[in-house]
Amino acid sequence: MTKDYQERIVPELMKEFDYKTVMQVPRLKKIVINQGLGDATQDKKLIETAINELTAITGQKAVQTVSRKDISNFKLRKKMPIGAMVTLRRDKMYEFLERLVRVALPRIRDFKGINSKLDGRGNYTLGITEQIIFPEINIDNVPKLQGMNITFVTSADTDEEGFALLKKFGLPFKRENQ
Repeated sequence: MTKDYQERIVPELMKEFDYKTVMQVPRLKKIVINQGLGDATQDKKLIETAINELTAITGQKAVQTVSRKDISNFKLRKKMPIGAMVTLRRDKMYEFLERLVRVALPRIRDFKGINSKLDGRGNYTLGITEQIIFPEINIDNVPKLQGMNITFVTSADTDEEGFALLKKFGLPFKRENQ
């Protein structure tokens, strides 16, 4: 995928946005996969399961995230485990992106594409409702369906540049007229 980026995507983006040097072309910095587990305050095994699943999906060890402050309405105390996350960079990032686009997203039922709303700085967050779309997860061993957020952090300055970069990487965005 890095070879594809340098040989195909960079020249296309330079032509499309009239960049003068290769260093101006936006690039994918990292992919962050985050899984928030609110029910983990009652069931401690959910965190271990989520960490094992994210590790299997990404090929990199996931870490648990903890709460920053007490919230009595949610029976939450400071430093309680409430989620799991992984930050992917370089080769693992490109490998995960390729598996996401070619294998996982097509497995979503009634899939018509992903929304094309970026955050204003060229970054994109994709919400997935169930982790079983990844082939690494054995459906029989899943105690509870969990969702996750996948954030693509780019070096693009504008949403237009970030959208063009992610589109060239193969993310299946919905057409605007639908």
